[in-house]
Amino acid sequence: MSDRPFRIMGVVNATPDSFSDGGSFSTHRQAIDFALSLIDDGADIIDIGGESTRPGAEPTPTAEELRRVMPVIEGLAAKTDAIISIDTRKAEVARAALAAGASIWNDVSALGHDETSVATAAELGCDIVLMHAQGDPRTMQKKPQYEDVVTEVLAFLAGRIELCVAAGIKRERIIADPGIGFGKSLVHNLALMAHLDRFQQLDVPILLGASRKRFIAALDRDGPAGERLGGSLAAVLAGYARGASIFRVHDVAATRQALTVAKAIENAAGGR
Repeated sequence: MSDRPFRIMGVVNATPDSFSDGGSFSTHRQAIDFALSLIDDGADIIDIGGESTRPGAEPTPTAEELRRVMPVIEGLAAKTDAIISIDTRKAEVARAALAAGASIWNDVSALGHDETSVATAAELGCDIVLMHAQGDPRTMQKKPQYEDVVTEVLAFLAGRIELCVAAGIKRERIIADPGIGFGKSLVHNLALMAHLDRFQQLDVPILLGASRKRFIAALDRDGPAGERLGGSLAAVLAGYARGASIFRVHDVAATRQALTVAKAIENAAGGR
């Protein structure tokens, strides 16, 4: 771990069924207030999603996804200069969100769900998060299989990055996410996090989204999502030590504090 900058992406799920906090915000006003509280806690980016991609989730119609996210993005953009990210697989939703004030498109399908997504992203000129997932949310946790999960996920992301660059998306606009929990078993998730340093060869920032995920409960007492803070922080610190620089989390204040202290300790050790 060295004196590298990090960015914290706070999660705002404007959905009734997300795995951790679905249904927490009965009004758009509540979602906006929560996003502002995450910014106060230290979030550099607010990631707003209107379609749950938890295991087993059914697709959300475009009109409903827009109804959920647009008032939140518009309201938040009017109140803060913080970076806003739209978490969507749909080009139409991304286009509307970018027009309303978002500047990052976070796509769990790596721009593969919608056949117009790559061209749309090139046109919009926004930052793009390309995430790996095996299967879609309805099927991804039904016995995911790999010969070598690290090599295969790395190859997939490298291919998507090159496809995007060839389509006119600037490489400096691209962020890669190995997709912890998206079509991966416990063993797969641990292997990806243990070897996250290999993803540096992609030559783009690495985003880690391990917050409150099921693998933590599988390792420790099988607790509910809200009781996985310790495991979430352990994953963040391990990821930062292996080169990740953006962390998508639910618990912003605790994550900020953990990273700040760990970074200060490493700086002190380097100055001896």
